[in-house]
Amino acid sequence: MTAREKQDQDAGSPRVSVIIPTCNGADRLEQLLAALERQSRPPDEILLVDSSPGDEVPEPVRRPGVRTIRIAPAQFDHGGTRTMAARQAEGDILVFMTQDAVPADRQALARLLQPFADRRIAAAYGRQLPGADATVFAEHLRLFNYPARSVVRCWRDRRTLGIKTVFISNSFAAYRKHVLAEHGFFPAKLIFGEDSCTLARLLEHGYCVAYVSDACVYHSHNYSVAEDFRRYFDIGVFHACQSGMLARFGTPTGAGKRYVRSEISLLIRRKKYTLLPESMLRNLAKFTAYNLGKRYTFLPRRLSMRLSMNRRWWMNSGS
Repeated sequence: MTAREKQDQDAGSPRVSVIIPTCNGADRLEQLLAALERQSRPPDEILLVDSSPGDEVPEPVRRPGVRTIRIAPAQFDHGGTRTMAARQAEGDILVFMTQDAVPADRQALARLLQPFADRRIAAAYGRQLPGADATVFAEHLRLFNYPARSVVRCWRDRRTLGIKTVFISNSFAAYRKHVLAEHGFFPAKLIFGEDSCTLARLLEHGYCVAYVSDACVYHSHNYSVAEDFRRYFDIGVFHACQSGMLARFGTPTGAGKRYVRSEISLLIRRKKYTLLPESMLRNLAKFTAYNLGKRYTFLPRRLSMRLSMNRRWWMNSGS
């Protein structure tokens, strides 16, 4: 397909594929698939990549109109699995979701697609709202990372935003397929963060990303203090492995302090004074874990595996 044909196709009515990696997610997946069917602009294709153990296919995966690829649990890779699915998808716009992210209304998908009318936009991601069962800590994380104001970010914005320039989440994000293909889709064998690494390449090549605050999904996790520790250990590992990207975009200096101040302010406004000690403990755990993760090469591999949320990565990775 020529570049002109690609433009003409995008200018008309591009086909949309929704790609969802899933594992043991029958309960929430049923809700997600039902919500996608109700969209004002429903997807042209839904492609599931199921890595559930065992031979039995979960009931929602057998839903009419849903195409399924089965892989062994050990084969799952954040970037590699999504690249494999993207190559097989038929859509011109690829929307990536996770099995526990549910559209908040019938317009979520249509709104996420609107920025692609701008030729500069290669990727867009929506707002993640806390679920009904979210703790105040889970709620604050979503409020902090996903504000109510939409924005477009480009390469030049790295000077003021630093590493936040490449913030995106494949829990609800869309990409132009031909642009992804031209730049190698998603990198494989990362502990996570395949979305940010890909976005960094797209921005460097002159494209932009749109954050669409009115394209919303419900998606949050009620992590324990120990789970927060493991998550932030993995963030430190990711940043250590991506030192080149940090050099080009900048470090997350100052973001941690703003986050802590914001969380304490929310607890005080809500008069949740008894949760202030837990807030301090959580943020101390995150700070410690992040710095340990950045220095993971000095730790015994077995210890790193115990500290990590993504233990399978340590078994499959040569790092």
